[in-house]
Amino acid sequence: MSGSPTNGPGETSFTALRGQLHEAATAFADGPGALEGILLGMVDDVDRAVREPLEIFPVCHHSPASALAMARRLREKQPKVVYLELCEDMAPLLGELRNCRLPVAVQAFASDIDGFPAEWAPLSVVAPITEASAEYQAIAYALDTPGVELVLVDRSSDHVFQWDSRHGERAPEAAAGPAEPAPGSEAALHGEAVGVEIGDLRPRFAELEEHLLRHGKVRHWSEWWHQYVEVPLGDSDHAAYRQVMFLVGSLFRRLAPGDGERVRVDEDRERYMWTRMREHLAASGADPEDCLYVCGAFHAASRVDEFGVAGGGSFDISPRSATTWQYGLIPSSHAAIEAQFGLASGSVSIAATQWAKNLKRTRVQPYRLAGQDGAKKPRTAKKAAPAPPSEAAADRLSGFLRRPPVLDTLDEAELLGWSVDIVRAARRSGYPASTADAIAVFETSILLAGMRDRAKPTPYDFQDAAITCIEKDSVPGRRDVRRLVEIMMGGDRIGRVGYDALPPLARDVHDRLASLELKLQQRGVQRALLDMNARPELGACSDVLWMLRRLLPHGAARPIMGERKLGERSIQESWDLALGTHQRALIELGYEGVSIEQVLEQRLRRDAYGPRATTAVVLAAVEDATLYLRGRRLADELGTRALEVLTAERTVDGAPEVLRRVRGLLAYYRTGEPVLPPWVESFVKAGYAHYCTLLPTAFTDEDVTAGQVAAMLGFLFSMEGLALSLGCDRAQLELAVAQSRPTDPERTALLWAAQVQLGALSRAELRERCGELLANPMVVPAYPRYLSGFVHALVPVPGLADVVVEAVSNAFGRLPDPVLLPWLPTLITTLRAGAADLAPLLIREAGRIFPARLAALDAWVPPWREAPEAAAPVLGRTKSAGGGNRGAALLFTHPRTLDAVAELLGCDGTWAPPGECPAGPGGAALMARHPDSATAWESLLAGA
Repeated sequence: MSGSPTNGPGETSFTALRGQLHEAATAFADGPGALEGILLGMVDDVDRAVREPLEIFPVCHHSPASALAMARRLREKQPKVVYLELCEDMAPLLGELRNCRLPVAVQAFASDIDGFPAEWAPLSVVAPITEASAEYQAIAYALDTPGVELVLVDRSSDHVFQWDSRHGERAPEAAAGPAEPAPGSEAALHGEAVGVEIGDLRPRFAELEEHLLRHGKVRHWSEWWHQYVEVPLGDSDHAAYRQVMFLVGSLFRRLAPGDGERVRVDEDRERYMWTRMREHLAASGADPEDCLYVCGAFHAASRVDEFGVAGGGSFDISPRSATTWQYGLIPSSHAAIEAQFGLASGSVSIAATQWAKNLKRTRVQPYRLAGQDGAKKPRTAKKAAPAPPSEAAADRLSGFLRRPPVLDTLDEAELLGWSVDIVRAARRSGYPASTADAIAVFETSILLAGMRDRAKPTPYDFQDAAITCIEKDSVPGRRDVRRLVEIMMGGDRIGRVGYDALPPLARDVHDRLASLELKLQQRGVQRALLDMNARPELGACSDVLWMLRRLLPHGAARPIMGERKLGERSIQESWDLALGTHQRALIELGYEGVSIEQVLEQRLRRDAYGPRATTAVVLAAVEDATLYLRGRRLADELGTRALEVLTAERTVDGAPEVLRRVRGLLAYYRTGEPVLPPWVESFVKAGYAHYCTLLPTAFTDEDVTAGQVAAMLGFLFSMEGLALSLGCDRAQLELAVAQSRPTDPERTALLWAAQVQLGALSRAELRERCGELLANPMVVPAYPRYLSGFVHALVPVPGLADVVVEAVSNAFGRLPDPVLLPWLPTLITTLRAGAADLAPLLIREAGRIFPARLAALDAWVPPWREAPEAAAPVLGRTKSAGGGNRGAALLFTHPRTLDAVAELLGCDGTWAPPGECPAGPGGAALMARHPDSATAWESLLAGA
């Protein structure tokens, strides 16, 4: 093994420790065996890592102890090259961290993938970075120190998915941890991205983790790490820190279960990193003594052949796929990091608090990027002499492992301040807390720490005590006591990406919304008032906001007043904006284009040309293109695509949506354009033929609903005039209706309505059929379904509203209560479920027919029960009841017009005296005089 102990002055540096572990293995295992192999193998791993000429710095992600040790070592060693375990293709983004407020995450994003399964899209990889992390110290040191080179050596984002869990690797977010966060919470800031963690240091052997938690008297892994690693290593020197972290990494590595795929991926990552480092050393000629390799402790104790600058073996790095990756910074939060990497709730906030306490106690000057929020002017640090190699390889583990734990003395002032603060926070949240509760929390914290063999209560002990003493049975407010303690200990700090680090699209959005004079990068909801009448320049802001509403998640841009419809534009609008809260979504839009218009056009094309695109979906894209994008180019292109999809469809599932969209677009083009677009005319012609062809089948298909059949008829009847003017044949519709043979009551009623519209059935005959249905006791239970069909028929034949009101009224008037009441609930639920949007039409018609006052109801006679009036004679004059003339009185008063027409036709009759009717058949005089026309009609009809 490369790096194994060889002859030299440090050969026996761990001899004493090996002897002690051999004796311990013999005593506990009743003789040397597997346990001895594990224990001595761990020492070999530590010895091998310590002797490596290229200094390895093992870390744990978001560990204050690792960050503190890193800051110390960087000031002592002043390395010229820093190798960092991070995706190598993320290097160009690290300089933008100075424009952000941590925590943020470096993201690699790919929406158009090539080389991976299509269902994986979009691909996203994030690497969160906090101030209390060793990697941030290394990044800040390398970027702000002249002459220092930062080299990322881990696999690329493309290789993350080449070696993805869907090929066998378990992704980091699949590790055991708390439950999934609620949608929309701050824990979802990373979305569904795959997390890349530096220093993944958690036992993969479930029994080992359970053993450590049980004997450590802690609840979860984060608390165990804080108590038994963070606190002891906080004051350790560099050599002790390295050896302890090597030992912990080796322990977890040797006790990992036999998950072959994950072990293979881990080892491939180690081979990848050492290969990249050797390539860089060979190309740059750097001295390994002047380099520092920052990696997770799990990978530091590696046993692959490629380990070390003098390692053997050859690892072939596979080429990247043809996927185009986009890179950017997105906001992160403590809760998002905890949720993604399976950490306990509040552990990252507690680590941030511990980091601040460590800096204050040790007075170590950390590294921060110049120009970052809150960054101070960096001091000039003197370069310390490097420690001699013999000291670096000296055994520091024996003393550390045999040293009894240092019991921190109780800091009563700190604990008392915590107790007072949590009671104050609880009272603000509605808890009936008092000074007695503060005393109880104080004493209970000490009691719990004593029960767990701790002299000083940890934040976790204090949290348990606060929950026990304050929360009791119920939570009166939005937050429980656990969450209040987390907020008090530092809260869920949420990062922000600065303007200069945003992609061009996001910067363009902020520039175009600058007229609103709002701080849109701040988190929270802000109200924007737009008066385009007083300030016409705000119209451009309105266009941007409507597009953002279409592209961003719900809540990012929410209109309170105003609407955007076809042919309508509001002159005043009110918006609730939360662009700072949804900054990640806005940044990811920047991966798709350089402007929101470009992104919107791409998405509309993707929806219209997708494999699951339907006619309704494409028409919705046409409507959105007309609403949000000026010009007809895209709308006409998508309209042509809608015509193609319609002709290829063999179902009528989207008929209601197609009818609604086409009616709206047709009304818009008729009122706003001089002529209809060619695609609209072609769509109407094709739709007329399409639905005529499918109509007979739809009437009998059980999978087709009555609403879909009604929508088909609505398209045919409402577009009939335009379709016939474009060359369609009405006989096609008549034949389709004649061939329909429905058996379902709802569709039967729809067929009757269609026949009325076509003239094949009179309204009187329709009323007779409805009466026959009510008179038949066998049909009465199904009468509500007939009524539902009639209500649906109002879509194609809205003129039947009076007939539907009459049918409902007759049912209530004729049926006895024992028959009416059982099916009344069915009638109500049927109408509400199938025709809720048509109820207003019925209500208006009923309000027109029925009397407006209750007193007039008793004497009111429905219009359908009134006796029809006698038909007036066609010719001559008639007398009214009072003896006066009725009918065409004006013509008889001024007969010259009729005389001129009679002379033109060759008639030489005379007017009858006033008040008298002509004797004999005067109406057919012209026909008797010229019988040839009647004879021709007779022969034509006889031949038919």
